[in-house]
Amino acid sequence: MMPSPLEIAASITTAASVWLAARNNVHTWWIGVVGCVLYGWVFFDARLYADVTLQGFFIVSSMAGWLNWLRGAQGAPVAVRRTRLPHAVALAALSVLVAIAYAAVLHRFTDAWNPWLDSLVLTFSVLAQFLLMGRRLENWFAWLLVNTIAVPLYFARELYLSAGLYLVFWCNAWYGLYRWRQELAEAAPDGVAVAA
Repeated sequence: MMPSPLEIAASITTAASVWLAARNNVHTWWIGVVGCVLYGWVFFDARLYADVTLQGFFIVSSMAGWLNWLRGAQGAPVAVRRTRLPHAVALAALSVLVAIAYAAVLHRFTDAWNPWLDSLVLTFSVLAQFLLMGRRLENWFAWLLVNTIAVPLYFARELYLSAGLYLVFWCNAWYGLYRWRQELAEAAPDGVAVAA
């Protein structure tokens, strides 16, 4: 089955946004908004409703991320930083609990194709997006998990282009992790990275 023109446009736009995020470029945000609008439509047609919800979240959070990267809370751009381990573990556990609850709702009240995996993609994407908005290094670990789940999920729904794209995103997440670690090392040459 050939990808639709809509899926092709969504894939190209989203790929550009994700590539810019790995390069720590502020233009990732507005390009991402366009990709999210297009992918919202694609996922609605595929009955992946948690992913539709996720695109709405991405649109709103991209606006906030754009402002945060430009000005931050104190009027200065936010630098790449780390998250303390207990905080990161608590956020991951909360994401799993929310995924279970949302999947149960989708399972009970909709014709969602795979509410369990779809909800994991949703909740860990939300976590990854919040971490990305704060320029936290750990966003790349969350994106790695999301992409690992999304590739077979989209493939199973015959969204082959999207599955391939998310495989590229998986590779891009490794690249982003590498680049952002380099930035942290350059910002803290004594080897002590700031955790907040």
